[in-house]
Amino acid sequence: MNKTKLGFIALFLLAVCSPANSVNEFEQWKQQQQQSFQEYKDERDREFTAFLKEHWREIELIKGFVRDEKPKPVVMPVAKPLPAKPQPQPVPEVEPLEKPVEEIPVELVTPKPVVVTPKPAVPLKPVTVPVQERKGIRTQVDYFGKRITFYYDPAFKRSLPYRLNEAALSGFWSELSKTDYEPLLEQLNRQAQALQLNDWGYAVLTNKLAQQIYPASTNKQALLTWFVMTKASFSSRAAYDERNVYLLIPAKQRLYEVTYFTFDNERYYAISFDGNNSKPGNVYTYDGHYPGANKKLDMSMRTRAAKGSNVEKRNLSFEYGGQSYDIEADYEKARIDFLNTYPQLDLELYFASEVGETAESPLLQQLASEIEGMSEEDAVNFLLRFVQTSLKYSTDEKQFGKENYLFPEETIYYPYSDCEDRSVLFAWLVKKLLGLEVVGLNYPGHVATAVQLKHAAEGDYVTYNGKRYTVADPTFINATVGMTMPDYKNTRPEVILVR
Repeated sequence: MNKTKLGFIALFLLAVCSPANSVNEFEQWKQQQQQSFQEYKDERDREFTAFLKEHWREIELIKGFVRDEKPKPVVMPVAKPLPAKPQPQPVPEVEPLEKPVEEIPVELVTPKPVVVTPKPAVPLKPVTVPVQERKGIRTQVDYFGKRITFYYDPAFKRSLPYRLNEAALSGFWSELSKTDYEPLLEQLNRQAQALQLNDWGYAVLTNKLAQQIYPASTNKQALLTWFVMTKASFSSRAAYDERNVYLLIPAKQRLYEVTYFTFDNERYYAISFDGNNSKPGNVYTYDGHYPGANKKLDMSMRTRAAKGSNVEKRNLSFEYGGQSYDIEADYEKARIDFLNTYPQLDLELYFASEVGETAESPLLQQLASEIEGMSEEDAVNFLLRFVQTSLKYSTDEKQFGKENYLFPEETIYYPYSDCEDRSVLFAWLVKKLLGLEVVGLNYPGHVATAVQLKHAAEGDYVTYNGKRYTVADPTFINATVGMTMPDYKNTRPEVILVR
C-alpha cells in the first residue's frame, strides 16, 4: 500500500475518532478536493482561460464612421402656392439599390378622390415580468422605469488587479466561469423575453446588472458584460489599455461615431452604454473566438414596447385648410432615455423602426379621426402640414452639439427636430394611417420622402423599382405633395426603401 493511501486512511480514522471540529476539517478537505477536480462547469472555459493567458496583441482602435458632413440648412424655406395645374417635373431617374422588378407603365390620369379609412392601432397585450428564483444575493435593476429583481452567486464578487494585463483579464474570466452563473443567464433571458428586448436592449440590461454587482468599477462592469454576452453566444471580446477595459462587439449594421477595430474582416465596435464613446488609440486584445459565440448585434427595432405607467404629454398645434388643430402627443421619458443609449445608425433603421404603444396609439387615433373621409392626396398633405409646422426646426449641431438622428418618439419629445427626424416621423404616419408605400430621399445635406399614391398627383416624383413616388418634403414649410425644396430641385437623391 502506497504512502498516499496510508495517509488518507490515517486522516479518515483520525476524523472518525476525533471531536466535532476534526470532522468539520475533514469535510472542508473533502470539498477542496472535489473543487479541484470540478473547477469549470464548461470545458470551453478551461481551454479559453488558457488561451487568454497567451494570445494577446496590440491593435489600434480607429475613429468611427462619419455621416454626410455637408451642413444642413439653418433656416427652412417656406413654399409658395403652386400655379394652377403645373406639368409634372420628374426628378432624374434613380439607380435602384436592390435588384429592380419589372417596369410597370404609369398611366397619367386625372386624380380621383380616394377616401381614406385609417388603419386602427392594435393594442399590445400587457407584459408580465416573471418572478425570479430567490437564490443568492438579491439586487434590483432600474431598467428605464421598470424595477427588476435579480439573484446572483456571491462568488461573482471578485477583485481585479489595479494593473491591467492579460493575466488580470484571463484570471477574471476564469473566476467568473467557476461561479454558479447559469441561473443568472436564465434570469436575463426570461426578462429579455418578457420585455420584448432586441439585442441592444439585452446588452443594455446586462450592463445595468453589471453596474449593480460592481457599482464602483467600470472595468469589472465591462468584464462581466463581456462574460455574459459571450455566454449568450455573441461574438464579444475584451480589450484593455493602461487604465480601462473595453467591450468590443460586431454588429449587423454600421454604427457611426463609434471607434472600432477590424479582425477577420469584421468590425468590432467599442460599445459604450453611457453615451461617452472611447477615443481612438492602441489597446490590447486577443486573437480568436470563444467556441460557439458568433452572433452579431442586430440593432433593428422591430417590436413595440408596451405602454408604461409614467406618461407625459406634449401639445402639437398647426393649421391646415384654414382650420386650427391641436394634437396631444404622449411619450414616456423612460423610453426616451432608452432610445438615447442607441449609437447612431443608418437612416434605413430609423425608417424601419417600430414605435412604443405609449406614443403610437393616442397619436394615431387623433390623426385618424381628422383625416377620415379625406381624399388620399388631401390626407397626405394634412400629415405633411402636421409634421412641417407643429414641430420647431433646428439643426442637430445646435440642439445636441453633434449629428443625432431621432426615432419618431424622440422627435415628439425633443423641442426641435431637423429634416431626417421629420422624414422618419412622416413616413411612419403615412404607413400606419394610410397604408401607402414610402421611400426616403437622401440628398447631400438634406432628407425628404416620396409617397406612392394610388393615383398620379401633380408635381415632382421619382421612379424606383418601376414605381412612381411623388415627392413629399416634411421640412419644406407649407409645401404640398409634389413640391421639392428649391435647392435640391436638380439633385439626384439616394433612395431609401422603407420597409
